[in-house]
Amino acid sequence: MSGFRLKRGDRLVLATHNKGKLAEFQDMLADFGLDIVSAGDLGLPEPEETGTTFIENARLKAHAAAKATGQIALSDDSGISVDALDGAPGVYTADWAGVPRDFGKAMQKVQDLLVEKGATDRSAQFNAVLCLASPDGTDRIFEGVAPGTLVWPPVGEEGHGYDPMFRPDGHDKTFGQMSAAEKHSWAPGREGLSHRARAFAKFVKDVL
Repeated sequence: MSGFRLKRGDRLVLATHNKGKLAEFQDMLADFGLDIVSAGDLGLPEPEETGTTFIENARLKAHAAAKATGQIALSDDSGISVDALDGAPGVYTADWAGVPRDFGKAMQKVQDLLVEKGATDRSAQFNAVLCLASPDGTDRIFEGVAPGTLVWPPVGEEGHGYDPMFRPDGHDKTFGQMSAAEKHSWAPGREGLSHRARAFAKFVKDVL
């Protein structure tokens, strides 16, 4: 699907059942006039995320949605990688929150492991991979990284996931203290702040 571009009115299936991710994408895609529907809204089953990298899992989700609907699908696989924990939780970011998801427990687990290791390095990165997949089996990948530092205790009620314990480089607030507009800081021609916004900027440049 090299050179493929979406235009106003085109249907785009967001391959997610995560309402937080859906809201973020709806915000960022609001000005492009696309007909957006999520895999959750369509009642599609969630594919098992068996990949060991963000790219593998993004591909699994996008291709499952594209195949099931016969439509172009966009997926996101994202997570936080903590340097002192050898990159964990990484692709298992959501799994650390258990079922049902409790990210308060997930953040506590990160903190407990850092304390257990006596880690003084609290650097971490949020990673995002977008996969745009076609029903014909082809795809395109867009990656974004947001480096930062972990704080404790968590601060802020905005965002979702591990946002309240992550302070991006160059800022004195956590993602949990930032509005969606601040967190993403995305606009045409700008890279943005969040990992998802940075991947999204590449997607917009190439596809919209």
